[in-house]
Amino acid sequence: MTESRRQTKRIIIIDEQKHELPFSKGLTAGAIMASGLAPQNAYDVASSIEERLMTENRFEIVAEELHELIFDTLKEEMGEKFAANYRKYYSLSRLDKPLVILIGGATGVGKSTVATMLAARLGIVRIVSTDAVREVMRAFFSPELMPAIHSSSFDAAGALRQPLPASVDPVVAGFREQTVAVAVGVKALVERARTEGTHLIIEGAHIVPGFIDLQLYEQSAFLVQLVITVKNEGLHRSHFYIRELDTQGTRPFDRYVANFDNIRTIQNYIMDQANSFGVKMVDSVNLDATLVEVIEYIITNVHERSRAVSGT
Repeated sequence: MTESRRQTKRIIIIDEQKHELPFSKGLTAGAIMASGLAPQNAYDVASSIEERLMTENRFEIVAEELHELIFDTLKEEMGEKFAANYRKYYSLSRLDKPLVILIGGATGVGKSTVATMLAARLGIVRIVSTDAVREVMRAFFSPELMPAIHSSSFDAAGALRQPLPASVDPVVAGFREQTVAVAVGVKALVERARTEGTHLIIEGAHIVPGFIDLQLYEQSAFLVQLVITVKNEGLHRSHFYIRELDTQGTRPFDRYVANFDNIRTIQNYIMDQANSFGVKMVDSVNLDATLVEVIEYIITNVHERSRAVSGT
């Protein structure tokens, strides 16, 4: 078969219902990215698969065979880890319960960026920030009625209405009071995802270990909670400069740096809570490495829990 004739033929995927779907390098690369691979590498693997099928004149392939081919190609070209991650991810596509991912961490650690990229890799279309939850609550509750939600997470101490014992850090106390309030909205979002059976990512400083009982949802959803940290102070501080540039100055560097000690205090508190409740922490030094670690943790966590439920 000549090269020009081969190019005119389409590779067809036959699914379990015997439906015929055209092979797409873009869609295949999207699925492969769930293994943790960067977009370009995933597209290269998808291209290799397409070339292999065309070279072998396999213009029809059953979906299960395609998944095995993706696994084998990943193993050969990218290594065992990415292949294993893909296989676990593929099992997630058959989940009978919604996946709800809770990503916490102090201001400026990169939670929103990780959540956005994670959603793209896992094919999740719903992302909600706890800042958005707090903003909605502000519309319903005045500063007089609920002062804690009308402050930023790192300066909520100024909204405290009761005197504190000398042993209590006002920064942590204010943050805790705000988190308790916002957690009400977070629980409502989890309940909605559970009822509708939709996958969801919720990210924000108010996703603090211990404030939501994950066991309450164990039978009806897969809840996975983790915390993003930046332990290096210099690196953490630099994030605020980048944030100012990315937002054209609407989130000014000076404001965050002026409150940097409070932000670090809150991070220490969140880390203590994560240690107390056994919640996974990921120290974000490099975004690509962080994303790979987060993806690997989520798909492994859900895969193991799913197998435990099915008894396989």
